[in-house]
Amino acid sequence: MRRYPFSFIALSLLGVLCAIPGLISLAGFGASLHPVLEDPMAGLAFIVSAVALIGSGAFPLVIARLTAGEES
Repeated sequence: MRRYPFSFIALSLLGVLCAIPGLISLAGFGASLHPVLEDPMAGLAFIVSAVALIGSGAFPLVIARLTAGEES
């Protein structure tokens, strides 16, 4: 079984959770969650944050794979 670093899992999960209200806001249904999400730019900010979180989670995964390759 492949083990993923906890930071990769946590940051990726937070990124997905951040993308959900962003996509809802961009689809035009953000006001049903919160009045601030009625603005599409709020949804865009959530999407940008989600991409940043997922990108930040990729670093520990890459480092873990590089160190696993050196041990072989």
